[in-house]
Parts: sequence; C-alpha cells; structure tokens
Amino acid sequence: MRSAREGLLSILTYAVICSVLTLVFADPAAAAHAPGAHNIGTELPVWTALPFAGILLSIALCPLLMPHFWHNHFGKISIFWSVLFAVPFLLYYHQVALYHILHIYLIDYIPFIILLWGLFTIAGGIVVRGSLKGTPALNTIMLLIGTILASCVGTTGAAMVMIRPVLRANKDRLKKTHVVCFFIFLVANIGGSLTPLGDPPLFLGFLHNVPFFWVTTNILPHMLTASGILLALFFIVDTFFYRKEKGHVEGGPEEEKIPFKIEGVINFLFLLGVIGLVLMSGYWKPGHFNVLGVHLVYQGVLRDLGIIMMGALSLVFTSKVLREANDFSWFPIIEVAKLFAGIFMTIIPALAILKAGNAGALSGLVSAVKEPYHYFWVTGTLSSFLDNAPTYLTFFNLALGKLGITEAMVPGALVVKAVTANPEFIQYLKAISVGAVFMGANTYIGNAPNFMVKSIAEEAGINMPSFFGYMIKYSIPILIPVFILVTFIFF
Repeated sequence: MRSAREGLLSILTYAVICSVLTLVFADPAAAAHAPGAHNIGTELPVWTALPFAGILLSIALCPLLMPHFWHNHFGKISIFWSVLFAVPFLLYYHQVALYHILHIYLIDYIPFIILLWGLFTIAGGIVVRGSLKGTPALNTIMLLIGTILASCVGTTGAAMVMIRPVLRANKDRLKKTHVVCFFIFLVANIGGSLTPLGDPPLFLGFLHNVPFFWVTTNILPHMLTASGILLALFFIVDTFFYRKEKGHVEGGPEEEKIPFKIEGVINFLFLLGVIGLVLMSGYWKPGHFNVLGVHLVYQGVLRDLGIIMMGALSLVFTSKVLREANDFSWFPIIEVAKLFAGIFMTIIPALAILKAGNAGALSGLVSAVKEPYHYFWVTGTLSSFLDNAPTYLTFFNLALGKLGITEAMVPGALVVKAVTANPEFIQYLKAISVGAVFMGANTYIGNAPNFMVKSIAEEAGINMPSFFGYMIKYSIPILIPVFILVTFIFF
C-alpha cells in the first residue's frame, strides 16, 4: 500500500505545484483574457527546448553510466530539468506561462497518466496460467494476439495483459531480450493503429471529428504490411536463437504440467468499463468549464474519475494472490509517472514552436513538409522523441490549414466517393496517423507502454538495452527498413 500511495502522490505532485503557483501568481482579470491566446511559439527560440533535450539525455545515459544513482533518484532528476525550464519561463511570461503549464498538466498529463494507471492496475489482476514454453511458434502467436488486442483495449492495456505471460513462457530461454523488443514494436505500438482506442494520437483525431472506423479501413493495409513483416522476421530470429540454445531449454528439470486457464476474469469487465468511458468522452459533449482560462470538458472529468473507479474496483475485487502470481509491482507506473511529469513540463516550448508553424523558430522544417511521405517521416521522427499525441495534432492542424479545411469539414473530406472528399487530405491524414503510431516504437519514450514494458522486463531479470542501445541494436536496423518499405508502397 505504501508503494501504491507513493505512485499516486507522484502522479499528482506536478499538478498540485502548478495549481499552487497559479493561485499565488494569478491575476483574475488577466485570466479572464485567456492567456492561451498568446502564441508563445512565435517568440520562443530553439534553445528553450534544451531542458527537454536534457531530460531525454538523462533517460538515455544515466541508466548506462550511473545505474544505481538513476534507480534511486530518477524522480529528482526529472524535477531538476522541470524546474530549470519552469522558473525562467514563469519569471518571463508570468500569467501566460502559468496558463501553459496548467494547460498541459490538466488537459494532457493527468488524463494520460490516469488512463495508464487504470489499464496497468486492471491488467495486473489478469493472470494467464499454463505450462507455456517459449518456442518460436508460441512466441509468434502470443505477439500476434497482443498485436490484435492492442487496437481493442489500447496499446497499454494489451501490453500489460500480455507481457507477463510472454515473460513466464520464456523464463528458461537464454536469449530473450529480442522477444521484449519485438513485443514493444508490435504490441506496444503498431498493433494500436486500427481504432481510436488503440493509441492516444488516434483518439485525439477522433475527438477532432475523424470518424471512429476511418482508421480501421484506411490504416489496415499499412498495419498488416508492417506487422506481417515484423512477425515473420521475429519468427526467423527467434528460431535462430532457440536452435542455438535448444539443449539448454530442453535439458532443464521436468516441471509439473499446468493446464491453461485465465484467472481474474472480472478485470475484463473493468477493462470494458475503461473502453466505454473513453468512447463516452468522444461522443457525449455536454459542455465545459474554466479553471483560470483552461477549458475542461465535463465528459473528460467524468472519464478520468470513472477510470480511477475502475482501477479501484480492480484492486478491491482481485485477490492479492493473483497480483503476486503476476509479480505485480507499482514501480513501473511510478517510474513512468515521474519521468513523464518532467517530459510534459519541458516539452512545452518544443510543441509551441512546432504549432507556430512558419511563424516559429522551426519554420524551415514546417515549410518543408509538403508531400504525404514528408508528413509520415516528420510526424514519425518527432513522435519518436516527443509525445506522439500532440505531435499528431500539430501536423493534423497543419494539414487542415494548408488545405483550407475546418474541423467541421473533416468527416466529409474523408469520405472517398463523396462530393466533399479531399483526396490530398486523406493521404496526409493516413501518413500522419501511421507515422505517429508506428514510429512511437523507435525509442523507449516514443510511447508510454514502451517504458512500462522495459521496466517490467528488467524487474523480471532481463538485461534490456540502454536508450541508445535499443535504437542502435533494434529499432534502427529493424524498424527503419520496414518504414522505408511502407513509404514506397503507400506514400
């Protein structure tokens, strides 16, 4: 319980700090004039994103250079980079800075971490038992199931449900790091590309009038191509390692055969509850209220409270024995909460500059984005290091602006045979969607489940590669050729 309380407190720490700062410095009259209307992206130089680069480098290098210090103090390092950006930002922009900080935590960070916490907690109560042996065929089947599941319950939900059975099945394997890395590619990222429930960028598109099943029919060929290639490649690689260590795996002591069964099935009801709450927040729009200029929607607040309730019910109705069988620990969600709290703070200038478009310090990059493959690679590359949800939204709005399309016109523009159809926008949106979802797999921070899977695997004793090691050994040599092929086929 102490760890659970620590995790929840770490999730809320930054929001409380921001709220206190707002109450201390806020001018009610200034708040009424909506400081969000001030486009700081046109004024901020590129160097204001240095704290963001600092926290990324810390995540990349500290576990490699000083692992013990990092393990015990990563939260303090996250706070350091946050303060390094926030203090001068507040001193220079005052009310405007407070608005942007409060906005990113209330609109983005808190709902983001609540959803992750809910799915992590609920999935941690589902136990898949059975004498599973991590053969290449079984591993490939489990990755396929996780890939399909990701579009139904989200990449976080699918990753948390499937990662522990995969780890247990491969506990006797000598070489298993590649299994976890391919798991991140497929289950934690590419598998979530078929519905708005699958990945946060697509959910943002749904909230901005992209029809729910548009991605299902339009991104399916891209998803089948990428996942098919990766599953085939995984089977080949896993077969190679399995044959090298076959004597070791088969020569171990005989274990009691355990029949296959799923326990903690009540948690599937809570998962359905989370899915229903997410859907509700997209379709039901009763209005909004203001918190010092930040618009909060009633359905969003209800969704977040409902997800917390689903997680709490899971804790109440799931036996502690089942969580112990899953080696359930709060550390992965605590780590994600603390690190992403710092990432969301320091990412403010990077996103603001991008959203400023041609008026911002990265105008050269923005103006160079013209063709569908440009949208695919630029959205994808930035999604590898920035949060992929706001990156998706930035280029979604950029495409709308270039083509003179309003959000109200989006549904009609996406109907292929309609008079209102805009083929150029359809291609742009396909490229933006695929880039944001697929390339979140390029780094550990590209999508939140990546970090959680890495943390769970390390707790299970698997020696996961460092931040750069993951890129050099796995994502660049494996994923980039696949994405180049996707470019030539579809864009």
